[in-house]
Amino acid sequence: MTNPFKRYRIDLLFILCFGGLITLVLASTVWISYAISSRELAENTSYYQKRLLEELNNEITGRLTSIEQVSLTTSRDNDLLAFLSGKDDMFDRYRRSMGIKQALAHLTYSIPQIQAIDLFLEQPQWGDNQSYIQFHQLEAAEEQPWYAALEKNDFAWSEEHQISTFKGEASVLSFSRKIYYNTRFMGILVVHVKADWIRSMLEGYSQDSNRILLDRNGRELLSIGKSLQEAGLVESDPRFTGESGVFRLNTQPHSVENLIVYSKVADSDWMIVEITPWKQITAGSVKLAGAIISIGIGALLLAFLLTLWLSRQFMKPMAQLVKAMKTYVVGGAQPELTSDYTNEFGVLFAGYRRLNERIEALYLSLAERYEQQRKAEIEALQANINPHFLYNTLDQLNWMAIAEGQDKMSRILELMGRMFRIGLSHGESFITIGEELTHVGCYLEIQQLRWEDGLEYEVHVSQELQKLFIPKMTLQPFVENSIIHGFNSRQNGKIVIQVTEEGERIRIVIKDDGIGLSHNHDKGNNRRKGGYGIRNVRERFSAYFGEAFDIALADGEHGGTVVSIVFPRLEEAPGKSER
Repeated sequence: MTNPFKRYRIDLLFILCFGGLITLVLASTVWISYAISSRELAENTSYYQKRLLEELNNEITGRLTSIEQVSLTTSRDNDLLAFLSGKDDMFDRYRRSMGIKQALAHLTYSIPQIQAIDLFLEQPQWGDNQSYIQFHQLEAAEEQPWYAALEKNDFAWSEEHQISTFKGEASVLSFSRKIYYNTRFMGILVVHVKADWIRSMLEGYSQDSNRILLDRNGRELLSIGKSLQEAGLVESDPRFTGESGVFRLNTQPHSVENLIVYSKVADSDWMIVEITPWKQITAGSVKLAGAIISIGIGALLLAFLLTLWLSRQFMKPMAQLVKAMKTYVVGGAQPELTSDYTNEFGVLFAGYRRLNERIEALYLSLAERYEQQRKAEIEALQANINPHFLYNTLDQLNWMAIAEGQDKMSRILELMGRMFRIGLSHGESFITIGEELTHVGCYLEIQQLRWEDGLEYEVHVSQELQKLFIPKMTLQPFVENSIIHGFNSRQNGKIVIQVTEEGERIRIVIKDDGIGLSHNHDKGNNRRKGGYGIRNVRERFSAYFGEAFDIALADGEHGGTVVSIVFPRLEEAPGKSER
């Protein structure tokens, strides 16, 4: 990735950096303040809501428990049990029914929270449609909305529902209780409690609250605001664990987030759940974030103006320097730079003036050197005649040897000419491995002509590797060392040259069957380190490759000497692409 300070204007980068930094700090401040304040508000809200719900739960539990006690006392009344037993005659049943209705009516008058009382029995013979006390056929109980909760229990509260009275429909919560006498099921007593009375207790002093009353089984009885289903909860929700708690809930499909706080007082049959929209809790945090954003925008505007002024002060001397550099002409009139800067810009201007002076002096010296170079080129062209003279001389000697019938001498002169051409290589330092092998092959063939049949050699290399490059005159010193020292005082010998590829490195191994390094060393010969030619190869490899090469001489397993040369794989000569 390109460094933007290398491509774009400094004043623009200056403004963007300052603006970006302030924006980042502003965004971080807004987010952190919002996160911390909203979390604190949620914790405080949930804490006070739990305390309030516990107080409401205590109050509701006390009131509804009193209704349950009234129902229990009434279900054990002797007159009621005698009436339900059906043992009285017609007159006594009528008399008892009137007394029971009067007693139940007295309960509705003395406890205003009771809307009506129903009694379900087997033979309800008398009734009054204008009364809050009604007798019903026992079989009709199965059709009532509270019957499902009572079916597997002796008593139960129902969900909020509507009942019909002589004054119209009324919303109630019904407490139903089965009446037994000596384990015999006699009937059902149902006390209808005004739902508005419970709702007013549940609402407390918060008219805009959203609360739900659940029974001990997690069943919704009454709600203010959203119901359980509307809030994304279910009856007997597993998240209602313990006596009290709090959690956040994201309601689908509109992604409305709510804070759920619930409380269940110990030894209580009721649980109160309060649902508070998260937006309502974090409204203060949003206002705080808005205030910080407003302050930040003002700070950002001031920083922009300050940065613009600073960038112009920085860019003014730089623009002068850039203009001077663009209009600079060697030997021409130089633009004037302001001299009243004493800071870094003054140092820069002074350095630019000194640089111009040095350029002028250098230009004059280059003009003198140009003349000298022209003379040197003429001399170099004349010097190039020498190699051609050498080639021509060898060629003439070759023809003279042929004319005299000296075939061996003619072949030696021909091979020497090839070696000279490869050795010179038009001044190149690197040649292909194939050319290097041709060069050493010429040398070996000359030695074969001298040794006649006593010298053998083999070369193993693939066509692909012959195209790679190697410093010239690398192999000949080692081969010469094998012939002069390894085959000393012998009339025969064999040399094997093998070139292999090892990943990104090339290994050349030269083996001979001579007397080896140890014998030469004992005789005082310094072949282990190599003579001048081998040292020259080491120094050149060190200059070319640094530490990325290795040249090792060792005794062979079956005698002789093994030379191993390792160097990087080169598909083209170094420096060739630049020329």
